[in-house]
Amino acid sequence: MLTDERYSVILNRLQESGIVKTQDLLTILNCSESTIRRDLDHLEQAGYLKRIHGGAKRIYQLDEELSNQEKSLKNVQEKSSIGKFAASLIEENDVIFLDAGTTTLAIIDYIKVGNITVVTNGIQHASLLADYGIDTILLGGKIKLSTKAIVGPTSISELKNYQFDKAFIGTNGIDLEFGCTTPDPEEAAIKRLAFRQSANSYVLADQTKWNKVTFVKVCDLDDVTIITEQTELDLSSFKEKTTILEATS
Repeated sequence: MLTDERYSVILNRLQESGIVKTQDLLTILNCSESTIRRDLDHLEQAGYLKRIHGGAKRIYQLDEELSNQEKSLKNVQEKSSIGKFAASLIEENDVIFLDAGTTTLAIIDYIKVGNITVVTNGIQHASLLADYGIDTILLGGKIKLSTKAIVGPTSISELKNYQFDKAFIGTNGIDLEFGCTTPDPEEAAIKRLAFRQSANSYVLADQTKWNKVTFVKVCDLDDVTIITEQTELDLSSFKEKTTILEATS
């Protein structure tokens, strides 16, 4: 096997599980231990991994959060497909929590049932829901300027009063080890409370969110069902830990 091919195998294993063992690589790559050590040393110097006793672990780069305006320009078709699929899960008389974010915003255009109540911390979401004549409760609190999400102690206090049939929650990263994460602690608190108070919780994420970690953990993978678009990504390891629903275009 060529050197670049070995690098690719090692990095793919890290992407899938977060850690690789030297003994496993000996079997997979069918090469000497000294060759594997050299490969791991090279990849560590290049910033792809960190050597540990008996192998190596993945290095996580925490992404910066984009503004709503920046997010709205990315993966528009994918978000639309995910939003349409999520909306199909909403039933008559449901009480819904709809998280702030551009992917959850895409749900609203596809809601077909009218006799529902939606609680949201998204200003844009509340406005659009009202335009469609849907009973809407907008949480009070501090407006986060970059995402137009309402956060803080007031919103948490109000959210504690509600129970939901379904919660649709956005995320910035999904990882096998760290679960679902988001950059902002205040937004994470809202998401965490909403899924705990919902009978069914769904995380909406396009393919750019997979195998990423951001600052604050929201939940473990087995806490929620994940809705994503059909993708060529290998999600088999994730499917061992959670239910994944793939939306078609």
